[in-house]
Amino acid sequence: MSEQQTGPTPGPRVLAVARATGVGALLVGAALAFIGMGLFMFNMGRDMSTMTKAVTQMGLDVNAMAGDMTFMAGRMAVMAESMVEGQSGMSADFNRVRVGMERMASDVRSMSENMNDLAINIRGMAGNIGTMNTSMSQMNHSMANMTGTMGRMSLDINKFTRPESLMPMSPFR
Repeated sequence: MSEQQTGPTPGPRVLAVARATGVGALLVGAALAFIGMGLFMFNMGRDMSTMTKAVTQMGLDVNAMAGDMTFMAGRMAVMAESMVEGQSGMSADFNRVRVGMERMASDVRSMSENMNDLAINIRGMAGNIGTMNTSMSQMNHSMANMTGTMGRMSLDINKFTRPESLMPMSPFR
């Protein structure tokens, strides 16, 4: 082992200065620690205050949200009641539409039967018109014959009214 060498013993003045310097360094260290701890505590207090305000605001927001949800639940209940009423009203309307459609189908069926009867009547009328056309044609032919006969009769009557035309070789023919 090495031997420790000791030097001259310091004087009381040096010891007093060393003590004062150590106490000063200790006081400066304690002051710095105190200031550091004070700043830490101040910042922590400020952060806690901000956090408390945030938690309080969050509680107010949750309370407002609960009120909004209660209001929304009430509106949804009203909407559900309206939907039930609307569905029952629509059901009644659709029932009326169904009854109207059934009636209209019956009316269309009746109209179809009437149109069929009308077609049969028109077919019969067309046959009767054909017979009438034939009769009119025969009547026209008969009238033509009668006109020819009347023309000849007129000639004969004219002959009797002028006897000179009856003589053969007469210039008054």
